[in-house]
Amino acid sequence: MNNENKLLYLGHASLRIVTSDGFVIYIDPYMGTNYDMPADLVLVTHNHYDHNDISKIKNRTKDFKLITYQDALVNGEYQNFDFEYAKIETVEAGYNQYHNKSECVGYVITLKDHIKLYIPGDTSITKKMDELGTWNIDYAFYPCDGKYTMTIDEAVRASKKVNAHYNIPYHTTSDGRPFSETVANNFNPANKLIITPGEEIILKK
Repeated sequence: MNNENKLLYLGHASLRIVTSDGFVIYIDPYMGTNYDMPADLVLVTHNHYDHNDISKIKNRTKDFKLITYQDALVNGEYQNFDFEYAKIETVEAGYNQYHNKSECVGYVITLKDHIKLYIPGDTSITKKMDELGTWNIDYAFYPCDGKYTMTIDEAVRASKKVNAHYNIPYHTTSDGRPFSETVANNFNPANKLIITPGEEIILKK
């Protein structure tokens, strides 16, 4: 038990969360190599190859769960999931020519310590973001490659709606690179936080 909630940015849109009581959550596995920790939960926002390389998750606990957009969006209804270590709420995503809202989701993850993260996947601005602004989100990610997802300006507009305590750029490239420092540096919302690939942060309220 590490007594701290930690988030590792693996690059592109791939993340790993280790909860304060040692549970491991991977989100949109694809980039990076730090997949050795046995997974309790994997969340996939949509089926594009750069978000859905489940083959990287070779180590899995006996209670391992995989949640894809097909599990999270059923007959037009967004599903919620409760685990011992986290609550997962599914929210809408997509809304652009590359990402249909019927095949994409975002996730709001509330850890047992009440830390709340918004992981939108590949999305443009959604109607739900205005409501998310009332959810007291601690950490919010914004895809801003400017081609397949939002432009930097759109991502800043989205951050104003979501109103998180920390606003983090990710999915900053459209050409296969893990990260663009230029895009990240040009993303300038209030409460900006840049995390670079391979960097791990401690999640706090």
